[in-house]
Amino acid sequence: MASISASCSASLGGPMAAGKVVGEVKYGIIGVGMMGREHFINLYHLKNEGVSVVAIADPHIPSQQQTLHLARSFDSPLQVFRTHIELLDSGLCDVLVIATPNMTHCEILLDIINHPKPHHVLVEKPLCTTVADCKKVINASRKRPDMLVQVGLEYRFMPPVAKLINVVKDGKLGRIKMVAIREHRFPFLVKVNNWNRFNCNSGGTLVEKCCHFFDLMRLFAASDPIRVMASGAIDVNHKDEMYDGKVPDIIDNAYVVVEFENGSRGMLDLCMFAEGSKNEQEICVVGDTGKGEAFVPENIIRCGSRAGGRAGVETVEVKDNQIKYEGLHHGSSYLEHAQFLSAIRAKGTGAPTVDLHDGLMSVAMGVAAQESIEKGRFVSIEEIMRTE
Repeated sequence: MASISASCSASLGGPMAAGKVVGEVKYGIIGVGMMGREHFINLYHLKNEGVSVVAIADPHIPSQQQTLHLARSFDSPLQVFRTHIELLDSGLCDVLVIATPNMTHCEILLDIINHPKPHHVLVEKPLCTTVADCKKVINASRKRPDMLVQVGLEYRFMPPVAKLINVVKDGKLGRIKMVAIREHRFPFLVKVNNWNRFNCNSGGTLVEKCCHFFDLMRLFAASDPIRVMASGAIDVNHKDEMYDGKVPDIIDNAYVVVEFENGSRGMLDLCMFAEGSKNEQEICVVGDTGKGEAFVPENIIRCGSRAGGRAGVETVEVKDNQIKYEGLHHGSSYLEHAQFLSAIRAKGTGAPTVDLHDGLMSVAMGVAAQESIEKGRFVSIEEIMRTE
């Protein structure tokens, strides 16, 4: 098996590639649960690029304490606030990371966008839990050309996925006709106050979790979706749990079919009680001349052509030597932050790799899939955009 070092789309580029650091960039993290702390660690590993985390905001005392413990281990002084408004008003930060529960994203984003001091923002996926809220954020952001907002759809940056994206963009598979994505994994983790156990907080499994995969489908297909059909249920997980007298309503498995404007199709196979899997994500992209596959965490891709047949399929191990911290997402969060930092340093000439429109479309596809399960029929994206 061959081994290559992938040059992912998160390349440091620009001033960073030239080894120049133009001043310190000060970050604040809003929400320091598991993912907030993960962002802190990734940003710590960018310290040689002039990055420092100077403030956090979270009303949850145990999360504050765990983050302060982490900060002490990094010898990194932190200002602690209970609310994002207090952090905003402090004026301490240039960039904010939002890692709060999904249902809070819209309000926090609007407060940041409407604040007199401009702050660049990386918001965890999903952008918001509803299409209507995504639209509110997009409309508000049009008034702030001095701010960059990137959506945390970091699966684009996983080295084997990034390599497959490049293979597709280079035309090696021809015109893309089919995209199949399988995620077989463990159940949802426990989050602060169990917020992620209910659709009203998370947007539903196909928004909360699967916005990643709908984003990738749209990227590989190079087209926008027109309609979605899904089948899913709560079959195994969380059925014996109860919170404030309520049983969780988040589905744990689904099949989703997506049709795109250019005639290509996507399929998602999700199972969240499949711990006995070698790979958590398997992505298959088929064009009219070839086929490519990516496997995570095995970190390999396979590519072949119709002309070359089975004997011509090549298997390649993919690495990215830029990654200084693998973390929970195989280095993708590190690369995501590196790319966003480059866009910030470009001072108006760079753009986020994953913008607000990408965030909106990934949510719309998830909402359509959730509604398709409820209604037992195809749901059009136009319908979702119109009614939400």
